[in-house]
Amino acid sequence: MPKIKTHSGAKKRFKLSKNGKVIRGHANKSHILNKKTTKRKRGLRKTTVADKTNVVQVKRLIPYK
Repeated sequence: MPKIKTHSGAKKRFKLSKNGKVIRGHANKSHILNKKTTKRKRGLRKTTVADKTNVVQVKRLIPYK
């Protein structure tokens, strides 16, 4: 079997935890930051677990991570 190519965009955006959960960053942190509160921006820095509806597709995009 040939090797599967990793999706370049997905490998930059997602990681897998030790338990196999998909870790992602938050959106809405790149621009228009004046109107967002400091508390909201601080929360957006942290990573979170991806929703279970997207996990199968994301794992297919990053097969060797």
